[in-house]
Amino acid sequence: MLHSAELEYDAATAISQGRRARQEDAVAADFLAGSGTGFAVLADGMGGHAAGDVAARIVVTEVFAELKLRAGDPEQLEPAIGEILHGAADGANACLGEYASHQPQLQARGMGATLLAPVLFRDRLYWISVGDSPLYLFRDGALIRLNADHSMAAELEKLVARGRMDATEAATHPDRHCVTSVLTGADIPQIDCRSAPVRLQHGDIVLAASDGLLFLTEEEIAEVLDAECHSSSARIGAALMRRLKVLDAPEQDNAAFCVIKPFDPQAPLPVQPESAAANAAVPPQQPDTAQVQAADPPPPEPSPAAAHQRTGRRVVTFMATSSWRAAPEVGRSKTDASA
Repeated sequence: MLHSAELEYDAATAISQGRRARQEDAVAADFLAGSGTGFAVLADGMGGHAAGDVAARIVVTEVFAELKLRAGDPEQLEPAIGEILHGAADGANACLGEYASHQPQLQARGMGATLLAPVLFRDRLYWISVGDSPLYLFRDGALIRLNADHSMAAELEKLVARGRMDATEAATHPDRHCVTSVLTGADIPQIDCRSAPVRLQHGDIVLAASDGLLFLTEEEIAEVLDAECHSSSARIGAALMRRLKVLDAPEQDNAAFCVIKPFDPQAPLPVQPESAAANAAVPPQQPDTAQVQAADPPPPEPSPAAAHQRTGRRVVTFMATSSWRAAPEVGRSKTDASA
């Protein structure tokens, strides 16, 4: 495995409505080709009706704008990254509170959103997260969760580890998917902010996701990443979406994620097995429509259903919402609201 401080990134985002009646996830990313820096912002809204999608968009827009403003000077950004990430989260939280204060019906529904924002400088990964949206590192065939899980699931697993609860009871507990920390405009109970970097290397895959991806098991996610480890980030994103489609879960939640592949531009290209090389010659199966734009990423207002891959200065977009039928919101709860 190659180690290099001069890593660049191949990144893509994807989003799907699943079987929910509306899209309450949002994701945006900015990885300028050759810059060696980049970031993604993801939010999983809650509150139902208009509240969840508005909350997710507010959080993504506010945090994206703050990081974009600072990203022009990475030498100033990195030393203060912890403070800046905390400030961005506080700003988004305040914006949510201000919006909800003028919309009392949204406050009553529990309007809020998770936040996950990984920030990368060459081989160094930082992040801030609030809620249960997972951040993974895939390395040498192993999928490792990096960030804290602010949900009842994590608390229940602690009880199991202490011998105070049966594993089966914990796995089926009705409150398992309730979050214990989220942006709502009030004080944020728990924040996981990585101010000392995780070191990345050529061949790693970083995956930031909403919990809708976790309708797949971590073993299934790892299988997809292992099978596609030499593929582009957009192809990996399409493969994960196909795996969710094959699962065809009747209560499939919204799913959004960003796939980030750090790579050494001087590294030799991987030699793929013959079967993989043959498959690589065939365009990846994608949901219904595809677009290619010779442009920078759009402004931070997240698209309702899109995936973006940065290749040079080109943005590749594929739609990812029309594969599943919409259905009433059921199942996975977040503080008494689906997301």
